[in-house]
Amino acid sequence: MLVLILKAVAAYLLGSLSGSLLLGRRGGFDIREQGSGNAGGTNALRTRGWRFALLVVLIDIGKGALAVWLALAIPTTDSSPGRYIEALVCGLAAVLGHVLPLFYGFRGGKGAATVVGTLFVLCPLATPPLLLIWLAVLGWTGYVGLATVIAGLSLVPMLWWLAPGTADLHSYALACAALLLLTHSGNLWRLYRGTEHRFERARVIPRALGLKR
Repeated sequence: MLVLILKAVAAYLLGSLSGSLLLGRRGGFDIREQGSGNAGGTNALRTRGWRFALLVVLIDIGKGALAVWLALAIPTTDSSPGRYIEALVCGLAAVLGHVLPLFYGFRGGKGAATVVGTLFVLCPLATPPLLLIWLAVLGWTGYVGLATVIAGLSLVPMLWWLAPGTADLHSYALACAALLLLTHSGNLWRLYRGTEHRFERARVIPRALGLKR
């Protein structure tokens, strides 16, 4: 159990290394003081452009994948609940570290990219359909937050289908979906009020179908 705790703490600290805040510090700015005030990839894109946002997303995906990979690679003990369960715990710890980073006053991003990173190791087959769902919703609506929430919620039935009988992974999917729903509650509230920011250029599907004026 001690090994599991140490791995989870290390994964949380790794998750606390926010891509946008690390790169922003090198550039002499804090992205939380710009745009929506969020330290995630969407605000990075809106305020700093696609090159900066791409680096941010790659870092945030990479730390999620690394946290899970390390949990699987580092030896464990006989009293451990199992290396795969340790990896699930560390994946969730890395996501929590991104959302509530120790090094940045517990003000981080919303966790989506880091969740994707953990899935690259935990269940690689889930990432392509998850990305397709995200792109489809974004391409139709132009709302990044809505696309992320729907993709996150779709993760639950997707893993039931792709990995039947793996109750621990299904529990992980439920936890990630609930966390993404919570971190994007502000987006959903603004969407309900009609004040949510929309990326009009991302609405390629209505334009392709001739439905958008």
